[in-house]
Amino acid sequence: MHGFFRWSSKWWPGVIPLVVFWAIAAWTSTGPLESDLAARSTAALKDTVLDKSRVAVAGRDVTFAADAFSEEGRRSAVAAVEAVPGVRLVNDETRLVPEAKPFVWSAERDVVRVTLSGSSPLPASKGKLLEAARAALGGVEVVDQMNLSRGAPPRFDNAALLLLDQVGKLKDGKITISDTKVSLSGMARDLGGREAIAAALKNLPEGFSVAANEIKAPPYIFQAYKDPVAVTLTLTGYVPDNSVHAAIVAAAARKFFSEKVVDNLKASVGAPSGFAAAVVPALGALSRLSTGTLVVSDREVKLSGDALYETAPAQIRSNLVKDFQQGWQLKAEISVKPAAAPVDATVCQQLFSELLGKATIRFVSGRANLDPDSAGLLDRLIETALRCPTANIEIGGHSDGDGENAFNQTLSEKRAQAVMEYLVKAGLPAGRFTAIGYGSARPVATNDTDEGKAQNRRIEFVVKE
Repeated sequence: MHGFFRWSSKWWPGVIPLVVFWAIAAWTSTGPLESDLAARSTAALKDTVLDKSRVAVAGRDVTFAADAFSEEGRRSAVAAVEAVPGVRLVNDETRLVPEAKPFVWSAERDVVRVTLSGSSPLPASKGKLLEAARAALGGVEVVDQMNLSRGAPPRFDNAALLLLDQVGKLKDGKITISDTKVSLSGMARDLGGREAIAAALKNLPEGFSVAANEIKAPPYIFQAYKDPVAVTLTLTGYVPDNSVHAAIVAAAARKFFSEKVVDNLKASVGAPSGFAAAVVPALGALSRLSTGTLVVSDREVKLSGDALYETAPAQIRSNLVKDFQQGWQLKAEISVKPAAAPVDATVCQQLFSELLGKATIRFVSGRANLDPDSAGLLDRLIETALRCPTANIEIGGHSDGDGENAFNQTLSEKRAQAVMEYLVKAGLPAGRFTAIGYGSARPVATNDTDEGKAQNRRIEFVVKE
């Protein structure tokens, strides 16, 4: 017995190195094996579409966790790991990405950033949307608050990419996809932006439709400023097209007989319906002011300034209301300029001659109806008549030599009478005026040219001592 213990005591120390050697051998052989299995398992998953993939190996057993975007994809991924040579067991911890019902995605723009939120169907889709947003918005901060979800409608990526192109046209607002319905709200950055977005929406992929488009356009503004010091009429803002542009400038040139028209207008889409029909008479109203400003903002017309005599503001407002279309609003803040100092009869005649030397009182062709384009000139004549309150004034009507003398005589009388009635309606005493028609008897130019005939068709004011 004692011999056995002596033998075992000699044997035991020799076992320890063997155990250590065995442990080292097991460790050095298992480590590379696990690393190799992990690398090959990861490589087997390279063609699968997963999120948050994780592979852990213990011996020849693999724990595989991931978020999959379909049941078929999940099973395919697990099978790919199971098929890796050397894998004994796969511990399946995969799960499906949550499904979004409804599937909602949105892009919202404020003053400093664009935020993408809601659901995206795949990691590649998410990356594509972020890249497209940064490219479309040129340096604007893009904030990613998108989650990965199942349930996206077919052609979701195409719809979202098209809508991201529209976010660049917004000053602020939000664009949302809810399943296949698209909703938009906000303010377009530029004139025409609303129309450009509406046109782009016609190219939405098949199956998608616009549930609500509440994009608003910035105000469509047209302005005119009459400056009596510089003797100018300055036009700024927008007009719908070149045709309307030319028509408005031509109307201004007719109505503002002494002012130089400074044209700074630009053509742009987005004009409200009836734009020209509202602007032209409003310019006529401005022509009757000494100084004033006209601002047309969308369907609202604001006119402010100083009229030339007491009864003019009410007349101007009344005439504008008659000319206005339904749906338009008028705000007229018109005061009356202080009366100018009285002058004697000689100066009064000189002032009348200067005014009528710059422009001719116009009438409807072949009739005695006053042309509205002459309202500004007529109001200046009234202002002058008020400065010589004791003078009697003859209003003489003249015609060219065309036509029968009797017709020309009668027409010249009626036209002189129409001018006198305009002055009396403004508050001047009827007894101060005499309306006389001279027909073609007193030409001031030849009747052989159109230019000469135009000079002969005239109204003259003659101050009687």
